[in-house]
Amino acid sequence: TCRDLAAAARVGRLATVTPAGHPHAVPVCFAVVGDTIVSAIDGKPKSTTRLQRIDNLRTHPDAALLVDHYDDDWLQLWWVRIDAHVDIVADHDAGLDALTEKYAQYADAPPGGPFLVLHPDRWTGWAYARSE
Repeated sequence: TCRDLAAAARVGRLATVTPAGHPHAVPVCFAVVGDTIVSAIDGKPKSTTRLQRIDNLRTHPDAALLVDHYDDDWLQLWWVRIDAHVDIVADHDAGLDALTEKYAQYADAPPGGPFLVLHPDRWTGWAYARSE
């Protein structure tokens, strides 16, 4: 299912809309937590502490998360897009636990947040092997 493929993916691209209406996409780590998807602002080096994705979501709280798998064997190709409303929260214990379980790097340096909680409105996807 789309949910299973997305949950197993290691990275996604979060697409938001800038206050001026322009698209903005960044790679993110994430975990599926119940009926939501959680991502966090972590300690990886960034060019600024004022992140565009946070400003974007404060203005336009809807986003899309795109996860995909590429393989030279095109029978293995798939993608999933999750359209969602996003809440920005300071803490998210279940999200932190899920992210730490999924990404070993977070065991030593857990993300401090804020956390982005995606509430999916729609899951869409495609897989080459299923399109025949």
